[in-house]
Amino acid sequence: MDYFLTYWYFHLPNYVLAAVFWTMLGRFLLGLFVPLDWDNFIWRFFRLLTDPVLALIRPLTFGLVPEGLLPLVAAFGLVVVRFAYWVLLFRLGWAPPLPGAVAS
Repeated sequence: MDYFLTYWYFHLPNYVLAAVFWTMLGRFLLGLFVPLDWDNFIWRFFRLLTDPVLALIRPLTFGLVPEGLLPLVAAFGLVVVRFAYWVLLFRLGWAPPLPGAVAS
């Protein structure tokens, strides 16, 4: 627990980005089988969590990506953001060390 609290500024955003990433993949896979206006509570939750991310990604694609593939593009973008955040923290010397890793 001390490890988490010491590096909360890394773990909290990383966890949120990971949760949105997996929800985005879930939305893509479920979207293969259900209509966009389906009234199921799981689908509504997926849309509630992922629609803001898709709204950010949509202008970046200039309308070239079909609506059905946009969640995959957004998922890739989330992976890039997670990696860029880690690189930023690593370059600043704030990234958490791997447990059990030997410092050089």
